Amino acid sequence: STSKIQIFLSHTTNHSAVTEFFLVRLSQYPELQLFLFLLCLIMYMIILLGNSLLIIITILDSRLRTPMYFFLGNLSFLGICYTSSSIPPMLIIFVSERKSISFIGCALQMVVSLGLGSTECILLAVMAYDRYVAICNPVRYSIIINRVLYVQMAAWSWIIGSLNSLVQTVLTMLLPFCGNNIIDHLTCEILALLKVICSDISINVFIMTVSSIVLLVIPLLLIFISYMFILSSILRINSAEGRKKAFSTCSAHLTVVILFYGSALFTHMKPKSKFTTASDEIIGLSYEVITPMLNPIIYSLRNKEIKEAVKKILSRHVHLWKI
Repeated sequence: STSKIQIFLSHTTNHSAVTEFFLVRLSQYPELQLFLFLLCLIMYMIILLGNSLLIIITILDSRLRTPMYFFLGNLSFLGICYTSSSIPPMLIIFVSERKSISFIGCALQMVVSLGLGSTECILLAVMAYDRYVAICNPVRYSIIINRVLYVQMAAWSWIIGSLNSLVQTVLTMLLPFCGNNIIDHLTCEILALLKVICSDISINVFIMTVSSIVLLVIPLLLIFISYMFILSSILRINSAEGRKKAFSTCSAHLTVVILFYGSALFTHMKPKSKFTTASDEIIGLSYEVITPMLNPIIYSLRNKEIKEAVKKILSRHVHLWKI
């Protein structure tokens, strides 16, 4: 029993001694730091600009005040918050000599990024259900997807994502790090942090696996089933113009789903991996940075209503400027 007490005290002492973490991923390539700084800065500016414009457009144009654009506005806002939790600290690390983040900062970064990533998983499934009702049951669409329901679906997406993040972050940060505060990653990502914990992480792995099934696999299956019904309904549409419009609306959402879920499943369904490879880092960035950057581009280019809304808003401001 004495040895167990000593081990416990040792873990507690070492855990309390960890006040910061060093993010060493890619630090062995100093010549790339400036390039990565500029690349991430440009991508971050595109994310802020693109998603902000999409939110503003959906607010200003009364024709876009529908459930689909409400969910799209949530997705854009989520993308801004998600990348703001990781890219600015990453930019600081690229240009600073001391590539570290405080213990509290690391915990906050993890809880925000994990929470928003979990929320996006549910939100994409909710958007698939919205498309399913709109295409497969258009007559009763406004009755089924009423304002109360779609606001509640969006709210529960945020609540469930936040709760999942809070539980996993607390269970991770309470574990002893045994003085090993070097993280082989660019951000405080939960998988990277679990690799520097010296105690048993079987509970964390179990909870992460369950949450991956609940928040990744099940929503993806629901999206797949929804689009089977959607495709069947689209093929029965007599009008070629109607089929084209339906395909255009759904293809944008499917593109985002494939990009996000593909990279997220690859990363989070193998939590026992002890080594972070360059491919893991690139794939991780695809849903941390690339997907939020492409979201407004994909939805804008494939959406006639958004294009018309942009033209209307621009023409209105040009007219006012001339006056």
